[in-house]
Amino acid sequence: MATATTEPLTKNWREEWFEFENATYLNSAGEAPMPKVALKAVQAAMELKKFPQRHPDAGYFDLPNRVRRAIATLIGSEVEEIALTTGASAGMWAVAYGLSWKSGDEVITARSEFPLQYTTWKPMELREGITVKIVAPSDRFITAEDLIAALTPKTKLVSVSLTRFDDGSIVDAAKLAAACHAQGTMLVLDASQCCGAVPMDVKALGADFLVCAGYKWLLGPYGTGFLWVKKENIAKMRPGPFYWTAAEGSDRFGSLALSEPKVVPAARRWDAAETASYFNLAGIAESLELLLRIKPETVLAHNRALMELMFERLPKDRCVPASPLDPERRGPYACFAARTPEKTAALNEKLRAENVFVSLREGNLRVSPHLFNTERDIDRLIAVVIA
Repeated sequence: MATATTEPLTKNWREEWFEFENATYLNSAGEAPMPKVALKAVQAAMELKKFPQRHPDAGYFDLPNRVRRAIATLIGSEVEEIALTTGASAGMWAVAYGLSWKSGDEVITARSEFPLQYTTWKPMELREGITVKIVAPSDRFITAEDLIAALTPKTKLVSVSLTRFDDGSIVDAAKLAAACHAQGTMLVLDASQCCGAVPMDVKALGADFLVCAGYKWLLGPYGTGFLWVKKENIAKMRPGPFYWTAAEGSDRFGSLALSEPKVVPAARRWDAAETASYFNLAGIAESLELLLRIKPETVLAHNRALMELMFERLPKDRCVPASPLDPERRGPYACFAARTPEKTAALNEKLRAENVFVSLREGNLRVSPHLFNTERDIDRLIAVVIA
């Protein structure tokens, strides 16, 4: 696996991506473009399917293990704590089905969260007899304090986004985790909107579980992602079906009649089936290793500078910030809105007509750059807004 190396501060990371066909692409929080090295790896993986005689048996394990090691390095975890999933939802389902529930248990999430929170936990009310409590912010943005105030002795789990998809605000996970653990409550975070673009140490975050999609800030294909399970929680989860490569001895292809399979004592018991998908994992492996060379700190500093320029240059008479103005309270992007929802939607259409791509999310325009963006892209955005 490639390890993080010291790169020149003046390195032109823009060269790692393809040209954008004259588009101004500011939507990495929606879907990040894969870098050149990742696409090249996917193309090579297709050759393996074309000529399978070139693919050794060990490849079914080497590629997933390479990805697992890169993710562990990126988030400061142990390799054994990483499961490879098809996205954040698959990781959240593993948590939902793996925990033991009793009638009356509470799950707390926040209002206007990304849909996976509700599509995971609301069905569990019928399945397990739990109660899902949806917390509204006391001010404009949801905070750790809002969620802590909602805790009760019945709260088994708090499940929220580390960085919000609709406004870019970031929750104080360490404070929330400390309050949860003080009363025996667990915490699961969705890090899809910051992992890879914000420095992350799962030990410092204090969560019990972390889920993440791979096609955003991890720069991978659709159908990739991961679940991190704190080591001491692995053995506490309920047993269940698992993909056969998580059985002890499954790497011995000459003797696979495992009539009494024993699952490995690691998070890969929650790996998605067909884990060694050459097309998906080959791409994200290269993207992750590029991120380790770049470092998330580099992405965050770059994006914060561009977002400050955006807020400075937006016309104050037409637009209002929809994210915290303090960069420490935001993830790697920011949002703004026009003076009415109708004008915001119209502005989004105007931007698209001019080949400027942002996201319309919950009445806000989300602007999410990456290292391939420059001040010129922000100038282009502003020029269309004020035209």
